[in-house]
Amino acid sequence: MIDTPPRDVLRWPVIGPFLRWRHARTSLQLALLLTAAALVVHGLFGPQIAPANLATVLAWVHYRGLLVVALVAAGNFFCTGCPFVLVRDAGRRARMPMLRWPRSLRTKWIGIALVVVVLFAYELFDLWALPRATAWLVLGYFAAALAIDLLFTGATFCKYLCPIGQFSFATSTISPLELQVRRPETCRTCRTVDCIRGRRDAAEPQRIVQRGCELALFLPSKVGNLDCTFCLDCVQACPHDNIALATRMPGLELADVRRRSGIGRLSRRRDIAALVVVFVFGGLLNAFGMVAPARAVTEWLARTLGSTSEALLLGVLFIAALVVVPGALLGGAAGLTAGLTGGTLSSWSRTAASYAYALVPIGASVWVAHYGFHLLTGALTIVPVTQSAVMDLAGWAVLGTPFWRWTGMRPGMVFPIEVGVVLLGAMGSLGLAYLISDRDHPDRAWLATIPWAIVTIALTAAAIWILSQPMEMRGVGMAA
Repeated sequence: MIDTPPRDVLRWPVIGPFLRWRHARTSLQLALLLTAAALVVHGLFGPQIAPANLATVLAWVHYRGLLVVALVAAGNFFCTGCPFVLVRDAGRRARMPMLRWPRSLRTKWIGIALVVVVLFAYELFDLWALPRATAWLVLGYFAAALAIDLLFTGATFCKYLCPIGQFSFATSTISPLELQVRRPETCRTCRTVDCIRGRRDAAEPQRIVQRGCELALFLPSKVGNLDCTFCLDCVQACPHDNIALATRMPGLELADVRRRSGIGRLSRRRDIAALVVVFVFGGLLNAFGMVAPARAVTEWLARTLGSTSEALLLGVLFIAALVVVPGALLGGAAGLTAGLTGGTLSSWSRTAASYAYALVPIGASVWVAHYGFHLLTGALTIVPVTQSAVMDLAGWAVLGTPFWRWTGMRPGMVFPIEVGVVLLGAMGSLGLAYLISDRDHPDRAWLATIPWAIVTIALTAAAIWILSQPMEMRGVGMAA
């Protein structure tokens, strides 16, 4: 009898056969590539009015909202259908990469910097209001992915550079699905390890007919979803049908001390801990930038610094939100943990890095609540904007006159949902903080958890306060 992990999605009717289909990923990529093409064309040549252009509405309202909802509800399926990889694969048919990404750069530091740059540019240039700039950003993304992956082997851009990928990796740690081995004993006796090396042609052993994992995640020693793009190449390559897309308890991987294939131990990866910090506090900062108190803060900074340079003021705000405040909160909590458990302050940075992972659920809940707000309040805008785009490009109303009155839920109806999501994330962070305490301080687990419970409650209160403020309806509104 086959020992199948509980609730293996690859064994479900309809969706299972589709995901196991060799061309499943390509079909998803083609759909997103066509969507990206429509976005770019309308962004470049359509009306430069944010609520009436596919570029701004699709990119900043629907894509972001659907991305975070999919990540927390199912898994990293947007990376599965990533159109950048499809273009890259087409390019590699003409030119195969020959170089390996330098060992010294095999960290998340560049990716973290790019995440911050995107967040900064979004606020500084008001990208949500600029269809043509958004279209050029998408084209630049395609060009960067193509250039990097035509030079370097594997999935270098995805693993080390892609800002969307780093965001998705962090969020996917609380996803309910994970690619796992079905029967460990089968892997122990396997001699070809096709899941990592790829499956080769029997007649021409040098030719790979199905690639293995390009992100260097060896399934038998893989732990969690970090760095996994759900490409399903391992599923296609495994000759023993020994890989499951299994359900699991979300977030538990963040307290797991095991060594991970392609990653190592989380306790030794300060770069991944830093990614988590940017992920959590960047979510609060991104939401804060859309409410009135943010303008009051920037006005106060302008008076204090004697400067009206938006770049300078925004830079100070980013440093405060992503460096000073996290440093104070995590450093203070780590010091208090040492005092409560009889530890020493010499290890405070290691303690702060260990507990930073407990904040992922509350951070993810802020992103979901914030982007979910824009998605729900502008859910139906895609209909009139699509009608308008077709009319702009075709020259006549093929899909009828745009229904500009179609928008979405009223903000007041969405707020209770946002609060519920944030509270759910807070409970997840409290649970993870206790699990980490029980792992590192088993004799004083409750005491060790207290500082991190305080941090979680503080972040929760800040999130609810921000979300309770009237929020700018960026990219959504009457376009007629």
